[in-house]
Amino acid sequence: MSEVAVIAHPNLAEASSLSTGVILIIDDEAAIRESLQTLLEMEGYQVETAATAQQGLICIGEHAFDLVLLDLALPDRNGIDLLHELRDHDPQLCVIMITAYGTVENAVRAMQSGAVNFVQKPWDNEKLLADVRAIVSRRRAEEENIQLKRALKQRYNFENIVGKSEPMLSIFDLVAQVAPSRSTILLQGESGTGKELIAKAIHLNSPRKDRAFVPVNTGAMPPDLLESTLFGHVKGAFTSAIASKKGLFEIADRGTLFLDEIGTMGMDTQSKILRVLQDRKFMHLGGVHELQVDVRIIAATNVDLKQLVREGKFREDLFYRLNVITIDLPPLRQRKEDIPLLAEFFLQRYAQENDRPARRITPEALRALLTYSWPGNVREVENVIERAVVLSSGPEIGTELLPDSIAGRGTAFPRLEHRADASLFDIVEDYERHIILDMLDKCNWNQTEAAERFRVPLSTLNQKIKRLSIEIKKKVRD
Repeated sequence: MSEVAVIAHPNLAEASSLSTGVILIIDDEAAIRESLQTLLEMEGYQVETAATAQQGLICIGEHAFDLVLLDLALPDRNGIDLLHELRDHDPQLCVIMITAYGTVENAVRAMQSGAVNFVQKPWDNEKLLADVRAIVSRRRAEEENIQLKRALKQRYNFENIVGKSEPMLSIFDLVAQVAPSRSTILLQGESGTGKELIAKAIHLNSPRKDRAFVPVNTGAMPPDLLESTLFGHVKGAFTSAIASKKGLFEIADRGTLFLDEIGTMGMDTQSKILRVLQDRKFMHLGGVHELQVDVRIIAATNVDLKQLVREGKFREDLFYRLNVITIDLPPLRQRKEDIPLLAEFFLQRYAQENDRPARRITPEALRALLTYSWPGNVREVENVIERAVVLSSGPEIGTELLPDSIAGRGTAFPRLEHRADASLFDIVEDYERHIILDMLDKCNWNQTEAAERFRVPLSTLNQKIKRLSIEIKKKVRD
């Protein structure tokens, strides 16, 4: 029985941050340790080895590891028992069990005890390396996510915004600069890019953080209701106004009002918003007295306001009032390095919310996520991961739990069965119905979100739903 063989690392924590990963091998056979060590070091990993369970525990107590390769049969302890101790020390520690006794019973015991994989001697080098790469990469992503969230929370109070890409880091810095000011801010970006989260972050990093943050989706209301919601009304201002009611401008006084989808706002409402921005004054609907408020406005749009100005659909003077500081949020397809972090973030959130054990994404599923174009951006990632967690029955999220469009199954235009006498109109209608149903399912039957992703007015989508006799299901999640 040989003594522990430790690769000399003056600062293993520093080595961990610079290397591909740090791995501990616990095996009583010197030839096995040396073979694995050589194989892994050639791949760029930092490696430590231990010949006994006790030596392995000492290493775990002194250093942080991305992965442990653990022999099932050790001279001083059963590998399964040691696995429990290692997991008690670090519940997130990834362990691959290695043994010459490759029975199904041992494999099941190892996996039930928390091992992420089970490898039988003699192993296939390429398969083992592929498993190691996937596990270490996932471990690094998890740690990076935790560190990033901690750093962002400390620096910006960005608890639910995940991103390490250059575009997102630039946005974080810009938010930190503009948040303390009183300036109006315009957020531009596709639907699902996180505009409301950025607006909240600006509010929470401003002197107004202890006052109200009031969001309103201006595109989801008809003009009369929107004006009443924003400015309030007096009793009798209109037929159903049986009592006076405060508007959101009053509720947001000395706080922040977030006007989402401002490009859909009618011209009359735009003029009233302009007056509030200029004079900080407004009147209730049906009222005669002016009210003064101190409200910071953050507006958001997923359409080109300059183009709307050119088309005469948006006031030019309001555009320039809103466009004091503009923050452009990039679509997810332009920052794909954030996808693993986002997937891990939502995996943890929805496993916890649904009282499920931690889930992990298989390498094949992660590749599918990385190659997909994500037209729905971060919101679509969230929906996909939540669905996968809810439908999963085991610890892994594989491609079978991803929608066909992401996993690469099927085609953009699926084969649909038609009557022999079906006309071209009937066939096109069938495809249209299929596409709308598919989008509604992806959007959790939220018609407003589906309309945004189709880039059509909500009224247009509702007309098609009615014409095609599509039965709207109750949303799974509000």
